[in-house]
Formats: sequence, structure tokens, C-alpha cells
Amino acid sequence: MLARSHELVAYSRLGAIPRKKIEAAYWGPESDTFEYWSHAACVLPLALWPAFAAQRRAREKRGFRWHQLQDHHRSCAEVERELRERGPLTARELGGAKKGGEWWDWSEVKIAAEWLLDIGTVVSCERRGFERVYDLADRVIASELLAVQLDDEACAMELVESAGRAMGVATVADLATYHGMHSSMVRDVVASTSLRPMRVEGWRDVAYLSADAEKGLAPGLRGRSVVLSPFDSLLWDRARLERLFGLAYRLEAYVPAMNRVVGYFAMPVLGGDRLVGLVDPKRDGTTLRARHVVVHDPRAVTQIAAALHEAAAWVRCEHVVVDRVTPSALGAALENALSD
Repeated sequence: MLARSHELVAYSRLGAIPRKKIEAAYWGPESDTFEYWSHAACVLPLALWPAFAAQRRAREKRGFRWHQLQDHHRSCAEVERELRERGPLTARELGGAKKGGEWWDWSEVKIAAEWLLDIGTVVSCERRGFERVYDLADRVIASELLAVQLDDEACAMELVESAGRAMGVATVADLATYHGMHSSMVRDVVASTSLRPMRVEGWRDVAYLSADAEKGLAPGLRGRSVVLSPFDSLLWDRARLERLFGLAYRLEAYVPAMNRVVGYFAMPVLGGDRLVGLVDPKRDGTTLRARHVVVHDPRAVTQIAAALHEAAAWVRCEHVVVDRVTPSALGAALENALSD
């Protein structure tokens, strides 16, 4: 609709940098990231590889994933052998990602590759287009990281520290949600971390402050008027989002079109330190079409216009067109702000 979500996150922090540069930072030969399960499938810094050892052990102990292999040992051994002999490969290069049906109807080699990624035998540090590239972890992960052996408690401490640094101030529930942990696990270790307990006005639960976190918003966001991806780390925890910004937000991409209130991919607009509106964008040739703009603060019309202009320039659109504004009485004000 505008750009791929990981590009939008980098854009919101760093400004209108070239999209190829963003791709290279995530998956280029000089990148230091890997893909793994955090709160969802995420791009993570390689430095966190040892901290996910507890999750890898838990998955291996469970012995299966939601996709089942017909011949577990043979399929996994075949994928390992292919990667060892031929180097990094996509699922398609391994023999095909799908059986031929829907996108989720995975082939045997795709399931095996994902299982080996789950347990840490293989790692994905690269994408070719939309496809994950799989390689053997012992060939990709630096030996000093592979040598780090953390027990479950140490893993939990590392992930809580990581979540605390990312969020600045967070409750136990926030810290747990960030990396997909259980709250009980966070409670067990948080007192042993560098996070300091504190009270936040209006919050029911005790919060924890990261010792080295800067006050305010994430770097690159201060003072910006910018559209944000619904999957941005500032937004994806909807309970925390509502507590911080008073915005009850729902991604409507999975809602039938006739039932959508705002639009397919409504993007919150950050104006300074507040979320001031929502924009449902769509690129149409060299025009960025705002199919629906919801204004939460009438004083923020100029900020929403600035965010639309910057986004349009980034994706090389020459014009911005607004189809609908809520409340409709602000339509003329937004059009005037866009034309200034």
C-alpha cells in the first residue's frame, strides 16, 4: 500500500533513506541480524542469538511444530545435507516451498527447514526478495556467539534487559510480551536485572525503568510528523499503545471490507510526542492516495499533511490526494495544509 513494513519502521526512525539501503541493513552481506520468534517472527540482532537458547531448547523438547513432517528424521537430514553441500538456499531451491495449494500448504522441505530454524540448527540471516535463505548456524553464527551457553534463567535475564532497553519504561506484562515470554518468567528474574522499579502516574502496575534508556521516544522519532507501520515496535502491543497514547487501535487488513471503520492498512500518524490521526494510504502510480484520514486533534492537521508529503516523497509520488476525512468538517483544512 505504501512500502513493506520493515522499510516503514526504518523510515520512521531514520527519515527518507533509500529503500535498498534498508534492505541491505536487514539482509545484506554486512548485516548483523537473524530472523527468529520474538513476539512474532522478527528480525533480531545477532548479539541476541545466545539469549534465545531457552526457546530453542523448549521447541526441540516439544519435538514438533504446527506443520507436521511425514518423515521427520529423513527430511531434516536431507535439508542439512543439501545446505552443507550446496551452501545457503531458499526453500524453493531446496525443492519447493509449497505443495501446490494455498500459501500455507508447505512442502516437506519447507517444514523441515523451518523446524531446523526453530531449534537453531539452521539460521536465516538473508532474504532474496520475499524468500528466507537458510544456512547452517555453525557456518553463519560467529564462533564466540556459538560458544556462549546460557541456562534458562540467564536467557530470561538477557531478554528482559533487551526489552527494557527497547521500551525505556515497561510493566512486567510489557516486558513479557516484547519477546514472547511468560509473565511469571519475567517476575522471577527482573529483580536480578539492571531495571529499576518505579511508579508511572495512571498505570496500575509497577513499571521498570531501563538504566541506560534515554527519556522520551525512540531515537529518530522526536519532533517528527510521520506515518508509522501498524507493526512498528512502538505500536504492535495494543494494550501498551492504549496506555501510553490513549489510542484504541485495530489493524483492519483482516476485517471484511464492508466492516472496516478506517481502512485496510490504517497507519497512525505521530505528531511530535502524540498520535494525532490515522491514514489509510495507497500508491496509485505517482500519486499517494489517502483513502481515509481520521483526525484525532483538529490542531494537528498541518502535522498530518507534513507526514503525508514526506511519505509521498520517500516513495517517489509527486501528488497527494485525499478521498475522505473524518470528521468531514476538517476536509478543507487538510486540503489547505496539503497545498501550502
